[in-house]
This record gives sequence, C-alpha cells and structure tokens, in this order.
Amino acid sequence: MHYDAVENNHGLKHDPFKALIAPRPIGWIATVSRDGICNLAPYSYFNAVSDRPHYVMFSSKNIKDSVRNIQETGEFTCSMSTWDTRDAMNVTSAPVPPEVDEFPLSSLTAIASKFVKPPRVKESPAAFECRYWKTIELPDVAPGSDQGHFMVIGQVVGIYIDDAYVSNGLVDTGSMRPLARLGYMDYAVVTPETMLTINRPEMTEAGDIADGRPEVWDGAFR
Repeated sequence: MHYDAVENNHGLKHDPFKALIAPRPIGWIATVSRDGICNLAPYSYFNAVSDRPHYVMFSSKNIKDSVRNIQETGEFTCSMSTWDTRDAMNVTSAPVPPEVDEFPLSSLTAIASKFVKPPRVKESPAAFECRYWKTIELPDVAPGSDQGHFMVIGQVVGIYIDDAYVSNGLVDTGSMRPLARLGYMDYAVVTPETMLTINRPEMTEAGDIADGRPEVWDGAFR
C-alpha cells in the first residue's frame, strides 16, 4: 500500500503512523504545579535532540498539565520507564484532574531531585533533571490556542543513575529493561538478549569500507 499521509486515506482500522515510528522511548515526565501538586505522565513522542549540551524533547497533543506546569515553573524530570514499572506507568497515563497527584495514585515514590524542584521516580533506574528552554507550536496550532501539538525542549542539568547498573565504567542499559512504545496499545522491552553491538565501519586507504564486526565494541566512538 502507498497512501496520501496528509489526507490520511490509509483505509485501515487505525492510523498506522505510530506503528511505523517504533520503537519509541517513553518520556516519563514529572512536574510540579505552581500550587505544589506533582504531576507524572508518560509521553512516547520523546527523545534526545543534542548531547553537548544535553537536550531532550517531548511532544504533547494539546496543552496538558505537564506542559502547563513546565511553562509556568521552568523545570521537569524524566524518569526511565521499565518492565518492572510498566503497570504504574500505565496508571499515570490516565486522564485525571490537575489536582490529582499521580505518584500515590500509581503507588510510586516521589524522591527529591538534586538540581530541580520536581521529583523523580524512585523505582526508576535512571532519570534526567531538566530546565525548560522552549515550547515549539507545530503548524496546526491556532494563535493563542491550547489545542494542537506542542514540542517542549529542556536542557538536562542533572542525571541520576542507579549504581547497580554501572559496570566497568559503562551503563548496563539492557539490565534496566527499559520500555518502548510501539503502535496501537503495544509496547516492547529492551533486554540483554535483544541487544547487539556493531562497530561503525571505517574507510580503508584503498577506498573500501572496513567490516564493522566482530560484534564486540572496540571502545572507540566514531
């Protein structure tokens, strides 16, 4: 099949777009309102956009509590959602009123951050502490409206990693078992068994591309 994505005339039961942009990391965003109420919500339109300095982004359909709190207070955290926290993560996706704190609702523990006011999820093996930089309103947003799509960008000013997942100077991501979002109501999980290593190839003096294998990292970034 091949269809017009603007008209979205795919003819399927559901829009396949999200099933094709997969897997997507989950940004488990924690904020605090001006009234001091915590909010925790997962966003699958999330990713890193820069590494020096560190910047992350997430995108929200409409101005929700997370976006509003960030714009009003200038801070947020992003905790890693994992296999062990999958049920709690799903609970925090429920559309609840702004005065409801999702931490006790999901039986999660809010633990103090080091560099920002919003807490991180104690049960998560890693978290980013972020300062708000900018909201980008995508072209479907009418001027002055809170309806549409909004991309929030923040600079990472602090990083927490559970020491249990650091070995030989490297983070053991697979053992954290991070969740990823697929399409529809589907998720995936990263495990040591599903990970692989491929060294980036280099060009030889003869103009050929050298083989990137064997599949053991040689310790060099390219």
